[in-house]
Amino acid sequence: MTMIDVSRLPKAELHVHLEGSLEPEMLLELAARNGVDIPFHSEEEARAACHFTDLQSFLNLYYAGLRVLRTPRDFAEVTHAYLTRAHADRVRHAEIYFSPQGHLRRGIAFADMMEGVIEGMTAARADMGISSGLILGLQRQYAEDEGFEVLDLAWPYRQHVLALGLGGPEVGNPPEKFTRVFAEARRRGWHTVAHAGEEGDAGYVRQAMDLLHVDRIDHGVRCAEDPALVRTIAERGITLTVCPLSNVCLRVFPDIAAHNLGTLLRAGVKVTINSDDPPYFGGYIDDNFRACQTGIGLSDADIITVARNGFTGSFLPAEEVAVHLAKLDGAVREWQAGAMDA
Repeated sequence: MTMIDVSRLPKAELHVHLEGSLEPEMLLELAARNGVDIPFHSEEEARAACHFTDLQSFLNLYYAGLRVLRTPRDFAEVTHAYLTRAHADRVRHAEIYFSPQGHLRRGIAFADMMEGVIEGMTAARADMGISSGLILGLQRQYAEDEGFEVLDLAWPYRQHVLALGLGGPEVGNPPEKFTRVFAEARRRGWHTVAHAGEEGDAGYVRQAMDLLHVDRIDHGVRCAEDPALVRTIAERGITLTVCPLSNVCLRVFPDIAAHNLGTLLRAGVKVTINSDDPPYFGGYIDDNFRACQTGIGLSDADIITVARNGFTGSFLPAEEVAVHLAKLDGAVREWQAGAMDA
């Protein structure tokens, strides 16, 4: 029986890092343009470095790579490049993690980075019709007070910011470290999300929910260590932005067949599929969908449910979600008609 063609389905991507979307070609180009010394001399060397043993080994490369971003033009180009590539996989809306602290600590002006990113998002919408917004990702290895500085710096650009997020090395930096700044973000009217339950155990997921009161959990797959927590997540309808290929590359699971995405979906959890840092982890959103089709054995109905979850789990207004869902339903009907004729 023919599996549904994921490339024909409109999608939303809710978990992708702007700095982690730098393809080797652009990484080398920006390094040369800005006179930044990086430990690669070719695209092949850069791709060969993407073999990780854990989250920290990836972050070491990630932080080294983002140093090539220096000017508004750089930020605009990497933003437009990601959205162009995502659009090729029929992503119609993207909610993009952006990590200002990694740039502020290098002396990059907040206005330069934000104006560049906004230029890239605006141009992509004009060129392709793809909508997007930003998630300001705090780095959990730094002090909470820095988060308040980021909130204040971002406030003039608030129309482009969807949420405050939390990323970086998880173990040793639990969500409870950031309760005050997340409360302030909610007071200002922003959504909140947090990486939890990737490297950290199920307790990190529970803290993110109960202490940070997040709207979504990024990754969250280790919630399965606590069946009661899984039930709570399902009952509350909290979206998990799962990144299957990333989880395998960072050894959260030994291979895609061992991934628990299907198990969580069958438990009623609102799971989505995302690419995280696609050049580093071997695939964009369609690659992740296909891996789950073939490696986990998701059914056509599962794939359609996950695609719907991407839109209903987004921070889009309800009327825009409805438009995207109607287009998704239309794409499914077209595929079903073609499959019957084949």
